[in-house]
Amino acid sequence: MHVRSRWGTRAALAAAVAALLTGCQNAPGGGEEDARMGEQRTVTASPTPARPSGYGAVFLAVDECSSFGRTSFTEVSCRSERAAARVVARHDGTVRDGPRCPATTDFVLHISEQRPSSDEDGDGAVPRGYACMRHLQPPHPGDPGGGGGPRTIVGDCVYDLGGGKVRETACDGGDEREPEFEVTKAVDDRSGCPASTALYVRLGGTSPVGCARPV
Repeated sequence: MHVRSRWGTRAALAAAVAALLTGCQNAPGGGEEDARMGEQRTVTASPTPARPSGYGAVFLAVDECSSFGRTSFTEVSCRSERAAARVVARHDGTVRDGPRCPATTDFVLHISEQRPSSDEDGDGAVPRGYACMRHLQPPHPGDPGGGGGPRTIVGDCVYDLGGGKVRETACDGGDEREPEFEVTKAVDDRSGCPASTALYVRLGGTSPVGCARPV
């Protein structure tokens, strides 16, 4: 999407990626299977045509805000009544190769690289990157037990999809699927999980194994 403003011409395509859960299920007395699951929804993002002073010099920089609808996100002033989510971290490159978003991130916007051949002030390039977003108002799916977000963390709940796959759901039962397991602890390896553990969920990071118990 190409957008012109007094700061230059910029374009960005964003994809909000929901939680990617990768786990290993090991029921007592049973076998072990690697479980991999992910879901994705696609949206677009672009700066607004007019940019008041104080935001917008860098597309979706840290502490800047966006509005959003069902399919599109637009950078806006955080003071605007249209502001709905704030950038809590911003990195160049891809999520796969870059730093992880903060634990309570609600969703991630993936921004494609755009380098116009010419623009008004030479500042029209948007590097490839991603923005870790947090809703300005509840609900927060990235919170422990919230049922979503790009990361699985202690306090989150999941249900069994079968075939060794799991998916995150709200711990309060507010989603379509009831929770079956809750991640109660993050450890370096499975030996650190308590005896009540019925499911191992791959969390990544410095403590990559999540110990989950039935709920």
